[in-house]
Amino acid sequence: MTVHAYFYAFTGGSAADLQRKTVNSDVKLFALRKVPLLCRGMAVLMFNSEQKRSEHIKKIVTDLRNLVETSAEYYGDKVLYQYKRYKEEYKFTYNDNKEMLYCVGTAFSELGLMGETVSVIGDSCPEYMTVYISAVTGGGVIVPLDKDLADDEIVNFLNLSDAKAVFYTESFNNRLAAYSDRLPQIKYFVPIAEKTETSECDKILRYSKMVEIGKKALQEGNRGYLDFDCRKDMNKMSALLFTSGTTGTSKGVMLTHANLIAATNASCQDTVFTEVNTFVDVLPMHHSYELTCSHLAASNLGATTYINDSLKNTMRSIMDFKPDSLIVVPLYVETIHKKIWSEIDKKGMHSKVKALMTVSNGLLKIGIDVRRVLFSEIINGLGGNLRYIICGGAPLSPRLVWDFKSFGIEICEGYGITECSPLVAVNRHDKVRYRSVGQAVEDCEVRIDKSSGEDTGEIQVRGKNVMLGYYKDEESTKEVFTEDGWFRTGDIGYMDDDGYIYITGRKKNIIILSNGKNIFPEEIEEHLLSCPYVGECVVVGRKKSAGEPVITALIYPDPDNEQLKNKSDEEIMKLLKASVNDINRTLPVYKQVRDIELRHEEFEKTTTRKIKRFTVK
Repeated sequence: MTVHAYFYAFTGGSAADLQRKTVNSDVKLFALRKVPLLCRGMAVLMFNSEQKRSEHIKKIVTDLRNLVETSAEYYGDKVLYQYKRYKEEYKFTYNDNKEMLYCVGTAFSELGLMGETVSVIGDSCPEYMTVYISAVTGGGVIVPLDKDLADDEIVNFLNLSDAKAVFYTESFNNRLAAYSDRLPQIKYFVPIAEKTETSECDKILRYSKMVEIGKKALQEGNRGYLDFDCRKDMNKMSALLFTSGTTGTSKGVMLTHANLIAATNASCQDTVFTEVNTFVDVLPMHHSYELTCSHLAASNLGATTYINDSLKNTMRSIMDFKPDSLIVVPLYVETIHKKIWSEIDKKGMHSKVKALMTVSNGLLKIGIDVRRVLFSEIINGLGGNLRYIICGGAPLSPRLVWDFKSFGIEICEGYGITECSPLVAVNRHDKVRYRSVGQAVEDCEVRIDKSSGEDTGEIQVRGKNVMLGYYKDEESTKEVFTEDGWFRTGDIGYMDDDGYIYITGRKKNIIILSNGKNIFPEEIEEHLLSCPYVGECVVVGRKKSAGEPVITALIYPDPDNEQLKNKSDEEIMKLLKASVNDINRTLPVYKQVRDIELRHEEFEKTTTRKIKRFTVK
């Protein structure tokens, strides 16, 4: 069967439809005999893009104020952020970003907040970033808090950090100010979205009023913020981030201004992104991965970001804004992947799509790339422009990465941890190595501790990106640093001869058998997640007697799988057991799943959609 025939089978279209399909929205593919011409056109586009990138890559950030100022100089009235508020669309330019930074930074000077600790909590918005950068570049400390924290936890973190002001978005209106008696050190409660804030607390200072104060002070000659040298002490604590607590107690990570700059520069140097790229904001801004590797890096590169108003609206935002790039955690990628194949299976097209993938990958080996034409229906279901997904947080299945590549979407896996600001390693788009999280980024060293004599060992990091330590916790800080100054990540893995890092599991999650064998649950979970019936899973070692721990899979079935609809628990278990038995045949005996426990609810997760393993019982 020809490629034309495959395309016809997949789309239900005609040869004439194929002739009308476009590549990169402006290059038409009239027939496969025209592919050489297309490739030449694409080569020109690639050259121009690469030339732009090489010119732009010279823009190294020295500090966050410099980032904002030089980006405004480069990009001016180009849109930095596009977002919705109260159902209306707004645009926030690079010039707006600089103006607001100057106003808020000067307001900090006027109100006695410069050099102090301030906190921000709530939904992603341009104001969030303005407050963040204002605090850091004014010599203070920013404390971004997880918006899903309970009120008591928020109060505790605000008191612990000694925050003097707290900025918050609409969902926290009439909540935080109600605790003013428990937060005596707070001088200002600052609502960013103001329509629903009705609290009578006398410490409320609306964000718009703060901007007015700063603007007026600037006009009257207050240069306290503008003249402050934010580079004079780059190695003091500038950001205090409380960890997500996936494995237990949350800790306060102390990051310096230099840490943030190192991660931002590494993100810019080690990705393909330039000013032509567009993103949809997916992860919350308090998360170091999203803030540093997405927002700070994207604004330095001149990209445009659409701020997603809610996680549940992510796909709608992708369809509306049509980004070419996403920065996400694995669960999002896995969810999208399952939805793609679910739709394919609904149409009874599984085998035909697989055949198309074989054909397109074969053509790709000889320099002919027709993936985005052949799989235009899939691409259009993701907005039509998506080309790159940067993913970190946990390893992805190589099969999943390969599937997206076959469709014309490149997944570049990376590795990071909050304590490292967070970027440690990344796969460069043109040097992707499957199963690997890539090579160490610039100004960062990685080594594997093999003191146990095993082939794998703990991943350890040293460099400009590594934190100062844990806030008010000298004991924990001492525990995570080696005597020669390397940070112990707690992740287990190995490194090949080319410096590519492979993660096999988390030190705290290891199941140790009586024969000394170490089992990494994450490895088995990766296999289980390839099963179409599995939505989420956690593998644990159940001690059911005094003997060996039993490898047990806790499985939450995929709620979108049509084959599971209206099935009883017994029927679902039968399907799961059959799939698990197939997976077991590919695993060594000691790694095989011996028991399955069915869950009727999703696992509890952090705001970045990581499962809180310590809550699993």
